[in-house]
Amino acid sequence: MSGDQRRDDELRRSGERAREETAGTEFEERLRELLAEDAYTVRPSPAPYPAVRRRGVVERRRRAAATGAVLAALATVPVGAYALTGTGGPGTDTAAPGPSVSSAAPSPSTAPSGPARPATGGQLLDGITYERAASGLEACLAYDRAHTPGDRAGTDLGDSAGYRVLLAMRSTGDSNAPGDGHFVVAVKERPVPVRIICTVKDGEVAGINVTRGESGVPDAGPVRPDDNGQKLYMQSVLDKGRWKLPFRWGSVGRVDPSVARVTVDYGGRTSEAVLDRGWFAAVGVLTEQVTLAPHIKGYDAGGKLVYDSDDDRAYSRTLP
Repeated sequence: MSGDQRRDDELRRSGERAREETAGTEFEERLRELLAEDAYTVRPSPAPYPAVRRRGVVERRRRAAATGAVLAALATVPVGAYALTGTGGPGTDTAAPGPSVSSAAPSPSTAPSGPARPATGGQLLDGITYERAASGLEACLAYDRAHTPGDRAGTDLGDSAGYRVLLAMRSTGDSNAPGDGHFVVAVKERPVPVRIICTVKDGEVAGINVTRGESGVPDAGPVRPDDNGQKLYMQSVLDKGRWKLPFRWGSVGRVDPSVARVTVDYGGRTSEAVLDRGWFAAVGVLTEQVTLAPHIKGYDAGGKLVYDSDDDRAYSRTLP
């Protein structure tokens, strides 16, 4: 091959290489442009935050409203309302049920633990509900545990599930214990009989009185007024002759199964007591000052008088 031909071949190959390099450069630039365009095309647009937030707020409100409706449907409806009414003629107080609203009883698996209810709604007075009485008893039991000396460990009063509410009513403050509140009287039978009179004022325990065991008086009759029941039917001896009136009073005690009826006369009015599983509870309202203690009588099923507190040597007929 002549020198001229070799030069021509080299020039041709150089031109081809130059064209290939130019084409490669153009291809790379075009490829980069396409990739940039695709990246812009597939990039997600910003989330519409205001719209999303509005939908979230609406959804939360909808769920809250639905939950509120369910809770309202599950709320406990008061079982009944009761009041003292004079159904035994002039000068007589008896506990009688008033209009009530019924509700389905909770199933055993969901029923809350606590003291048993009294035999009648008439034992819950002055607007004190069972729930409020149970809460007061719980507070008193907790108070007793907190103030039980170390040497009495193991002899505490136990929990409220072992008790039954016998009576709940307002209390009137006096010179010895100022401030009104309410009483809760609760009893239990096992392992030993216990009676509690708890005083609650402004949501706090103001006093607790406890009696353990049966009456130790020999030849006790079929009706046994509570040894410390005067807390429920008298004001402080410091205020003798100057009681605050009107005054809600109560009288409680034990009864034998043979007793079918108990009456309590106080301040010239006779109250018919409720018999509640071995206990009696009577209430009334004094509108005048008194000097004599409640006069208690018990009768058998035939109407025969089987107990009279005037004949009970262990019972004080007069107030101190």
